Amino acid sequence: MSNFPWLTTIVLLPVFAGCVIPFFPNKGNNLIRWYTLGVCLLEFLLITYVFCYYFKFDDPIIQLKEDYNWIDFLDFHWRLGIDGLSIGLILLTGFITTLATLAAWPVTRNPRLFYFLMLAMYSGQVGLFASQDILLFFFMWELELIPVYLLLCIWGGKRRLYATTKFILYTAGGSIFILMGALTMGFYGSNQLTLDFQNLSNKSYPLELEIILYLGFFIAYAVKLPIFPLHTWLPDTHGEAHYSTCMLLAGILLKMGGYGLIRINMELLPHAHSIFAPWIVAVGAIQIVYAALISFSQRNLKRRIAYSSISHMGFVLIGIGSMTDVGLNGAILQMVSHGLIGAALFFLAGITYDRTRTLFLDQMGGTAIYMPKIFTMFSSFSMASLALPGMSGFVAEFLVFLGIVVSNKYSFNFKILVTIIEAIGIILTPIYLLSMLRQMFYGYKFSKFTTFSNSNMDAGPREIFILVCLIFPIIGIGLYPNSVLSLWNSKVSFILSKFIV
Repeated sequence: MSNFPWLTTIVLLPVFAGCVIPFFPNKGNNLIRWYTLGVCLLEFLLITYVFCYYFKFDDPIIQLKEDYNWIDFLDFHWRLGIDGLSIGLILLTGFITTLATLAAWPVTRNPRLFYFLMLAMYSGQVGLFASQDILLFFFMWELELIPVYLLLCIWGGKRRLYATTKFILYTAGGSIFILMGALTMGFYGSNQLTLDFQNLSNKSYPLELEIILYLGFFIAYAVKLPIFPLHTWLPDTHGEAHYSTCMLLAGILLKMGGYGLIRINMELLPHAHSIFAPWIVAVGAIQIVYAALISFSQRNLKRRIAYSSISHMGFVLIGIGSMTDVGLNGAILQMVSHGLIGAALFFLAGITYDRTRTLFLDQMGGTAIYMPKIFTMFSSFSMASLALPGMSGFVAEFLVFLGIVVSNKYSFNFKILVTIIEAIGIILTPIYLLSMLRQMFYGYKFSKFTTFSNSNMDAGPREIFILVCLIFPIIGIGLYPNSVLSLWNSKVSFILSKFIV
């Protein structure tokens, strides 16, 4: 095992590399773009190298641990480590951020700040998934808000200030609960503050306190995931953000909520999780159908995809609440799968807007004639989103389905009811996605295109490259899901072993 601080390097490289950007010449837009893309690519290759050579997949304990004393009187340490749960999400972060940087190529307004924020976000997200200290986890969670706030505020659409205010109020308001919960857990039972995840997992709390802590953390994750009814910031944020920011939001930011729910609520507060699991399953089932119905009524393309994201996150909740090996594997796979599919759909929505200058579905129609490549890709990713067999979404949703059916925790009637609601959600998904494709691409309605030459309209090589990079893992996971399930399988078994009484 190498003694080199690999994780610290991986976490700090993007933000330190980003600090060089302000010294670039004013007119060096192209230089800034290539530099940022190079940093993202280097970081992704470094993550892949470290995981290939230093990570043992069949070991559920924390690996590559690093522990540096940071603030003495608080016992606040820079504690990093990874296990099966974080590895998939760190790889996803590297992959999506690199593609989002390439997707942001057309951004010309204040590019130095834009690309610096992209790199700062990269560090924050990797840092969150690698944190092994609950206060460091909170620190990274908060750090994440600043780049998103600025990216939305400066490069957003017409209603960006409204969306930004709503985003910061919701997410910062939810974060307070993480800080309060972290300090309560750290101080409980001793005068010495304990913030290390491993030490906290060995603590036991009175059931009443555990329930209060659980609910506090749950509110913070309910905002981030997002969970009905704390989801309303997401469609506004997605509707106004630049599509490269949307890729990061849909691809990685929402997964932080699911990760926190498993890492803290399931691992550290197992008794409370056993009590709340049925409620989580119920909320997940309602969310699938509710968000699908709302999505169907959206005229704005990005808002329709945003509500589709909320609907798909319902499956993550059901998988987490099922408390079975299969269900929890399905929930983590759904997070990775949706990260890829959501990023692709928002990128497609963005490049379609660049060409049509509208996001309203009833103002489109007949665009397939002018944009056959975008039409093909949009159709392919929509099929992935509606869980077509052979694609990652199908495997994830099937595992969640199976997880709730084989669970011994629930009565037969409860399982039947949840399965029926899930099935309704799975029927509604093709309805809103296929109607979206019909409104956009079929018919002869759209007349603005007559001013363009056909050659300028369709996707260029850069855009096709991004979409091809995203479709490969989606089909790869769909055809051979074990390629990623093996990353976190032993960790899932380890988490669930806490629930066997």
